[in-house]
Amino acid sequence: MKRPQFTPERSCLFVVALSGLIIGALLFSSLIRSVGNISSFGLCSFASAKARAAAEYAATPTQLQSILHYATSKIVPQQSLAEISVTFDVLKTRSPCNFLVFGLGFDSLMWTSLNPHGTTLFLEEDPKWVRTIVKNTPTLNAHTVQYLTQLKEADSLLKTYRSEPLCSPSKAYLRGNYKCRLALTGLPDEVYDKEWDLIMIDAPRGYFPEAPGRMAAIFSAAVMARKRKGSGVTHVFLHDVNRRVEKMFAVEFLCRKYLVKAVGRLWHFEIPPAANVSQSDGWFC
Repeated sequence: MKRPQFTPERSCLFVVALSGLIIGALLFSSLIRSVGNISSFGLCSFASAKARAAAEYAATPTQLQSILHYATSKIVPQQSLAEISVTFDVLKTRSPCNFLVFGLGFDSLMWTSLNPHGTTLFLEEDPKWVRTIVKNTPTLNAHTVQYLTQLKEADSLLKTYRSEPLCSPSKAYLRGNYKCRLALTGLPDEVYDKEWDLIMIDAPRGYFPEAPGRMAAIFSAAVMARKRKGSGVTHVFLHDVNRRVEKMFAVEFLCRKYLVKAVGRLWHFEIPPAANVSQSDGWFC
């Protein structure tokens, strides 16, 4: 993820809005579960239902830490409030869920707090950056990963990947797929062993020729989404679509027909499992 600089004025306004977003999430989940409990048990059980809801949906330590952190920090997340709200709207309906995030940064504590009782896992390329972030927020579940591509190879990778059968959507897989250069083969086992309900791609770096670029992350997210066996779609959020490579690979692998929302520099895709899609040419879109 990027390490941007922020003005005090922008930071103050963003912190207030972000704290409100997190607090609102807590109140929303508590209200919904309380109403559900009242409907289930009847008015005579109102007191006990309310007590159970309060106990189950009390703020988690991570959520409380998140509110305190952003309320007292001048450093705020990389995405705008409007962009964050796109993912937040999905989390309100899917949490607790499995949420995979490519990138680790100033927004990581927020994402974890918005998925209480779920699994939120961060993948980051820079070991020093991981130590810097985790030192202040040790509750984050973060892993360092190595990318084998460079941004300057993007055009070549897009032109040649179809010549490798193990890059095709019908045969592609990730763990151990060393023949397809776009497949991320060195991820933690937890990534391969879970089905991810939400995938956020906001890393690795992709703004200079020798940077890893997000080509493999986008391809691998598409493969994971297509192999989903659980119910529903996989929500994929791609940031920095104003950049040529991100947009180019999104169109190729995530598919415009699955694009459901575009806000600022963020695109939101809903990708169905391959079993629910009929394709004549055998490729991703």
